[in-house]
Amino acid sequence: MGEPVIQVENLFKSYGAVEALRGVSFAVEQGEVFGLLGPNGAGKTSTVEILEGLRTPDRGVARVCGLDPEKSGERFKEKIGAVLQSTSLPDKLRVKEALELFARFYHRRADTDKLLKRFQLDEKRNAFYSHLSGGQKQRLALAMALVNDPEVVFLDEPTAGLDPQVRREIYDIIEELKREKKTVLLTTHYIEEAERLCDRVAIVDQGRVIALGTPRELKRSSAGKTRIEVRLARPLTNGMLAGLEGVSDCREFDGTYVLHSARPPQTIVALVKQLEAEGNELQSLEMFSPSLEDVFIELTGRRLRE
Repeated sequence: MGEPVIQVENLFKSYGAVEALRGVSFAVEQGEVFGLLGPNGAGKTSTVEILEGLRTPDRGVARVCGLDPEKSGERFKEKIGAVLQSTSLPDKLRVKEALELFARFYHRRADTDKLLKRFQLDEKRNAFYSHLSGGQKQRLALAMALVNDPEVVFLDEPTAGLDPQVRREIYDIIEELKREKKTVLLTTHYIEEAERLCDRVAIVDQGRVIALGTPRELKRSSAGKTRIEVRLARPLTNGMLAGLEGVSDCREFDGTYVLHSARPPQTIVALVKQLEAEGNELQSLEMFSPSLEDVFIELTGRRLRE
């Protein structure tokens, strides 16, 4: 392999007393969809904004296509496209005008008519920005990010706040970029998004990368452990669930007990017997295959979206 398209080494960034990044390191290869997965405030956006040249790290190294994002000017700008966490355009700017305006910022330009068709905006080409739905605005943001046919695309929480149907549409677009061998850096706090779209994932928490690998590799650390989520009529205070047969880990989140078990049938039988003995009642029980959520819980003791 040649030099990674994106290189991040020991990045630190503070805002006053708040340490947003505390030694973040990772690399992204040509044609990868790489995910930064973590809760809000984990440091994902700070990392991306440094890579986009929008922020200056306190220390550490950031390189995109071998260039320093902060110092490489026009050469760097021509190589990247970005969808920020929030995109806002003038209300009276028309869709076609927005694309053509952004195209003028670059030497290399994609065909704006083809982009309108690709992102299902052709019928909205003369519509004002203020008249677009949330999903249409996000598709326009994606079209603007690709107007210079970039080598690297940064997508910061591209589906946050969108309904499930629109999110699936955005997933299709990202998968299309993957087939085109674009290098994509995606930030998200949606488990299913990272598992579906990303070749590799860095799980980020409190300004640090706490796990890195393919979704399959990361989930393998929870291999054989089924997640069982239980709600009871009365809360437990004696840690009884942690001692059930097969249970390797037990946490409580707002009245829901989350158990990881290597032998779920035996765990459930033991649970029912214990509840009967104590005169407690089972209100609900759900079982889940291992996911990146389980990796995060086991590493931090918290859910990704608390």
